[in-house]
Amino acid sequence: MAELTALLTSEGLRLLDGMPPVESAADVATAVTSLRAAGHSPDLVSAVVGQARLRTRGRAKFGDLAERMLFTRAGLEQATRLPIAARHAARFRDAGVARVADLGCGIGGDALGLAGFGMKVTAVDADEVTAAIAAYNLAPFGRDVEVRQGLAEEADLSAVDAVWLDPARRSAGHTETTRTRPADWSPPLDWVFELAARMPVGVKLGPALDRDLIPADMEAQWVSADGSTVELVLWSKSLARDGVRRAALVIRGDAAHELTADADAADAPVRALGAFLHEPDGAVIRARLIGDVARALEAGMLDERIAYLTSDAALTSPFVSSFRVREVLPADVKALSKALRERGIGRLEIKKRGVDIDPAVLRTRLKLTGSESATLFVTRIGTRRTAILADRI
Repeated sequence: MAELTALLTSEGLRLLDGMPPVESAADVATAVTSLRAAGHSPDLVSAVVGQARLRTRGRAKFGDLAERMLFTRAGLEQATRLPIAARHAARFRDAGVARVADLGCGIGGDALGLAGFGMKVTAVDADEVTAAIAAYNLAPFGRDVEVRQGLAEEADLSAVDAVWLDPARRSAGHTETTRTRPADWSPPLDWVFELAARMPVGVKLGPALDRDLIPADMEAQWVSADGSTVELVLWSKSLARDGVRRAALVIRGDAAHELTADADAADAPVRALGAFLHEPDGAVIRARLIGDVARALEAGMLDERIAYLTSDAALTSPFVSSFRVREVLPADVKALSKALRERGIGRLEIKKRGVDIDPAVLRTRLKLTGSESATLFVTRIGTRRTAILADRI
């Protein structure tokens, strides 16, 4: 709070806006030395340099908008990427929502999306510093956004049409935090589901949530961005789509693709390794829609317990990464190293499923040399460890 108080002054904001990008430890040291030499207080220097570093990191989630925002480290790590927040907000708009409460608003990432689509937003966060930062970030929307400090459970929802919820799933703090159990979240998951049963609610959760906890009447949408599965969103009432209970939203760059179903998809049958190997996106795996993707690719499972698909047809999909199989190599490290050297492979992408290996350690042990590149899959087929050399399509 001392740093925030020092920062939220004309001098503090002027210094921050005039800072060059702070990308490394060396940049931090240079900036601190320069500001201290200019006679600025330790609290102000710490706040300005810390925020400049966070703004640089924040560009990955907020683009150019990060240059006018304030952050906490924990808040930035947990914030929704702005393009994803905009997709969430569009669902509220399409459902006819005019007023929405953002409970557990954090630094205001999702509220930015909601307000940007013309909705009036009441943003609530339990932490005093985080609520103050959210108020700063949302200030351009004027009276259309009200930020309050308080508990989600105590928020007055009588004037809103729907609720967006991002329960605090980690211990309190602005830097290092640890994960907690659903019963200890703020608000607790049971409270969230009781609210979702009464009114339209969207709930942002971690993608690894125990699926047994998901209410049968809510739509579950897993979201991945550029290869990383980043969140699970549960939707209730008018925010849930008719006939959709499982969805995988895959975002890569500016493109987005979605796979939906009314239930988990039945798995495809197991078949022998074909000419192509396909790695389903993490959102597809979490949503258990691998079988639908397999059938679209005319593919089968490489093993009934391993999330790799294989096919003979040269088909691919936005829901998988596809590879052309070169050959099966010995799984023994010594023999594998010899085979890779014979093929001149010096750059190797290593993927693994169903086997206890560390790709970084394996790469060191392989002692790669050569100018060629390839992808190596180390997996289990039945009870046998298998190494498959392939090329990314």
